[in-house]
Amino acid sequence: MKDFKTEKCPDTTACPVAVTVDVIGGKWKGIILYNLISGPKRFNELGKLMPYTTKRMITLQLRELEQDGIVHREIHREIPPKVEYSLTPFGETLKPIINLLRDWGEMYGNEVLNEARDLRKYVASIGGRRQNQKVGNRSFKGVA
Repeated sequence: MKDFKTEKCPDTTACPVAVTVDVIGGKWKGIILYNLISGPKRFNELGKLMPYTTKRMITLQLRELEQDGIVHREIHREIPPKVEYSLTPFGETLKPIINLLRDWGEMYGNEVLNEARDLRKYVASIGGRRQNQKVGNRSFKGVA
């Protein structure tokens, strides 16, 4: 993916969207930001909230968000060292966007789950024969 934070965007009407996706895009950044909306988190807290990713991936995503000025990394001088991550004031401006993504995901996720359930029922009813089938708004071709 092109880095539209540093390169010229060919479609000026889509450029703001490209920049936004460049900053918050990726599999884990949105989830990290969502978890930081409720307040500062230590690294291990984030890891527990995102058990399907690696510590390395969380570290890389946090570094990118920090470089973009979205996340603040606070090192507390104590033993053992304590590091907390929080949204910067600039990162706080993403709260409405992240919450809208969550709302859309809830709505769309429920639709997809219902369609998948309906598709499984249909496939079971035809004995797993290959068919072209439309379930809800989606067409499933060659479903076994």
